[in-house]
Amino acid sequence: MSQPQASIPTQPRAKQLRACLLCSIVQTPADFRKHGCPNCEEIMQMKGYPDRISVCTTTYFEGMIAMIDPEHSWVARWQRTAKYVRGMYAVRVRGRVPDDVEAELESRGIKYRPRDQTDMD
Repeated sequence: MSQPQASIPTQPRAKQLRACLLCSIVQTPADFRKHGCPNCEEIMQMKGYPDRISVCTTTYFEGMIAMIDPEHSWVARWQRTAKYVRGMYAVRVRGRVPDDVEAELESRGIKYRPRDQTDMD
């Protein structure tokens, strides 16, 4: 059985890349529009909504990690991406999820941790 994965961005489109504010996966705006976020689409609801993509993703991120085997990677555990799909992830993401997403996470009993590493424990 193959593992789900996100599309891997190609080099010519690197300047257009965006990172999800919730899971930090890096994709092009077209990939977010076509497929949504492969990790948190149920909460973020970006698929087909360019306005939603612009508030739920950012171009302000640092570094990228190619996550090939998230379940067995110490880097994935350190980045809190071990339960996410294979793909490219930002090391740090600047920005916060919209208020409605934060409220949805709270209603599900999930503690929101910004991906900019200001909330390290």
